[in-house]
Amino acid sequence: MSDRFDSILPAELREAARNVIEANRAAGLRIAVAESCTGGLVSAALTELAGSSDVFEAGFVTYSNDAKMKMLKVSEDVLETFGAVSIATAWSMAQRALETSGADTAVAITGIAGPGGGTPRKPVGTVVFARARRGADPKEIVADTKEFGDLGRGGVRLQAALCALELLMPV
Repeated sequence: MSDRFDSILPAELREAARNVIEANRAAGLRIAVAESCTGGLVSAALTELAGSSDVFEAGFVTYSNDAKMKMLKVSEDVLETFGAVSIATAWSMAQRALETSGADTAVAITGIAGPGGGTPRKPVGTVVFARARRGADPKEIVADTKEFGDLGRGGVRLQAALCALELLMPV
């Protein structure tokens, strides 16, 4: 078989995923992700690596609000009040991914990859991240909003995936 199809993912993404898998394996930790705007890209990068099942527990792709509510039990009130692209939604997604998967760390990603969907308050390229860790104080919210700008749909998704992988590194 040709090496031509060994990977369709950018080298930068594969390398970041390799670092996450190796660091979490060394720390004896399991990880999970809850993805929206990245549509499974983080999960794909992590599972690109042979032996990733030692570390990667689960990936949830909850693109629609209905999926966020059904699969991750994100409250309809949170979605209506704050929107899908918000710290409240990302935090809820990360907490539920952690609980549902049984992983030690879960990261959630939700954002606007474009080309449409942006607003003046939340322009294209706005992505929100949250990280939940088993045993951490649930009142201590670890979340951040990044404004990548309009890098094109692929560019926003790649930058979001790279940030999510960074958040999956053990502390």
